Amino acid sequence: MIALSNAGMRRGQRWIFRDVSFDLPHGEVLAILGCNGRGKTTLLRTLLGSLELSEGTRTMPAVVGYVPQSQGGGDQHRCLDIVMMGRAGRLGLFGLPGKADEIAALSALATVGASQFAERSFGHLSGGERQIVLLARALATEAKVLVLDEPAASLDLANQNLLLGVLMRLRQARSHTIVFTTHHPQHGLILADRALMMHAGDEVLYGPTADMMTDGELARLYGVPFVRNTGAVGRPDIVSPIFGATVSSS
Repeated sequence: MIALSNAGMRRGQRWIFRDVSFDLPHGEVLAILGCNGRGKTTLLRTLLGSLELSEGTRTMPAVVGYVPQSQGGGDQHRCLDIVMMGRAGRLGLFGLPGKADEIAALSALATVGASQFAERSFGHLSGGERQIVLLARALATEAKVLVLDEPAASLDLANQNLLLGVLMRLRQARSHTIVFTTHHPQHGLILADRALMMHAGDEVLYGPTADMMTDGELARLYGVPFVRNTGAVGRPDIVSPIFGATVSSS
């Protein structure tokens, strides 16, 4: 389980977020939504422990698999080498990867359906394929918690679909607890059991995704009208922004 209790983060006199409390059981998925500058990445960094909370407490395992928005460098490396970097925490200060680490990396690539990329250059992959390799790197840590910072950012629809398919398989397996930030409410409806919505000021709402992502609540979150339509049998509802319209003040 991962959790925050009465958590807050302040920069100077301004609170980025405050009084955030949630607990996410093993195997569930949390989507964090909000406009730019609302503190989504800051919240992730406090979960990861790279930023100290100004108040409150966090509960998080020692080993976490992290997937950044993008990977700087590494274009000349084989994808297998990129994934094996996830083993670094298990090797010690001067340890070198061995056969067992290579097997673990190959297993992680297989889990995300990317075995065919093992010998390919990381720089030759599409954006979605890169994100899947970075997800495999996170899995290679053997962490049971995965944290992803806007994993679909800058991806076209085909690559979003590729990445979402992998994440949906992980969700179905319920083998990992997953936390991700996103600007796409539909991704939250597809993937997440729970949603955390970071509004203006320090207002944060948390609850079951299906209950949180109403058209009214999404309009209040983003300042854009939304419509939510019932999905086909066995499929999630569909939420869409109504661009060019204004949010009703009523």
